[in-house]
Amino acid sequence: MKKILLASALLTSSAFIPAIAADYVIDTKGAHASINFEASHMGFSVLAGRFNDFSGNFSYDKDNISASKISVTVDTSSFDSNHAKRDKHVRSDDFLDVSKYAQATFVSSKVNDKGEGKLEITGTFTMHGVSKPLVIDAVKVGEGDDPWGGYRAGFSGTATIAMGDFGFKKDFGKVDLILHIEGIRQ
Repeated sequence: MKKILLASALLTSSAFIPAIAADYVIDTKGAHASINFEASHMGFSVLAGRFNDFSGNFSYDKDNISASKISVTVDTSSFDSNHAKRDKHVRSDDFLDVSKYAQATFVSSKVNDKGEGKLEITGTFTMHGVSKPLVIDAVKVGEGDDPWGGYRAGFSGTATIAMGDFGFKKDFGKVDLILHIEGIRQ
């Protein structure tokens, strides 16, 4: 009788155990994620490009979104605007100074569920040796089983940074970040 009561108590109490967020690795190997940017080119046009090398992970629980977390590390030398001479200049100490600051990072501190798949991700963005708060407006694209036996979740987001906030020698204003992140559940 004691065993039945104990089993019954365990089964009943398990309904009160909160769901644990699933951990995901961002799928950069399959090119299912990208960190893109757009910036004004001296007021004449828009310069667009991307960072080709980055890595990261996130945890996500659709039933407890506030428990979600994300961490991303970007190789700043992978800056790519599809123009070798410009890329070399942006990698120089006028801007990214990749020989001194080889990485940029984002680490979330809070995720707010804004409803209907919209999220507000707050965290710290560190680039060029300077850390600043950053808010990413994100949307859940989807989640589910993939054809290879795994499970994936994907999000898109945007954020804006001011170059002047990061101590660059040259400052051409604001940069819009356009983010697409797809993770493989571990």
